Amino acid sequence: MRRSLLAAAAVCCAVAGCTTPSRVVLLPDEDGHVGKLVVRAGQEETTLDKAYASASVGRAGGLSAAAADAPAVRSQFAAALGALPPRPESHRVFFELDSDTMTAESRAEARAIWAQIVARAGAEVLVVGHTDTKGSREHNDRLSLARAQAVRAQLLELGFDPARVKIAGRGERELLIATPDETPEPRNRRAEIIVR
Repeated sequence: MRRSLLAAAAVCCAVAGCTTPSRVVLLPDEDGHVGKLVVRAGQEETTLDKAYASASVGRAGGLSAAAADAPAVRSQFAAALGALPPRPESHRVFFELDSDTMTAESRAEARAIWAQIVARAGAEVLVVGHTDTKGSREHNDRLSLARAQAVRAQLLELGFDPARVKIAGRGERELLIATPDETPEPRNRRAEIIVR
């Protein structure tokens, strides 16, 4: 949805202040989901809620709605669409019990994840460490932060800019799998890596 609205905004100037004709096209997300966009010009208003629906404001300020064709939109707005940032990515790695050491499976997968992150020019990364409910809240807060720091350290070793990697520890506050207290659940012992 956010990407659709950004793309729609990128293909026109601010409708209210334009002196030249403007056009807005509502694009679907990569999964095909379409949001809703209200376009106003003076006292006129139209709602775009279908993929490639468009609205145009003429030189005299009149508003007209139409349906656009996907290939035509891609062709006409290729430069604007090409300037969109890549979609955010999310990755997950898992850790050994009461440790900031990744599981063997996650260590094997991490190489491919790190390569993707490092290859993404200008990316910003947020690493959020998590724990299961085994141990005290204070201990789990420290452990979750240590897990986030371990992931950050590996990215920095690969040359990733330290200023672009933020970390946080959430302890046992955001369980992936709901469990009672003092439950050792491997899927909760993780770090979420959000790449923007």
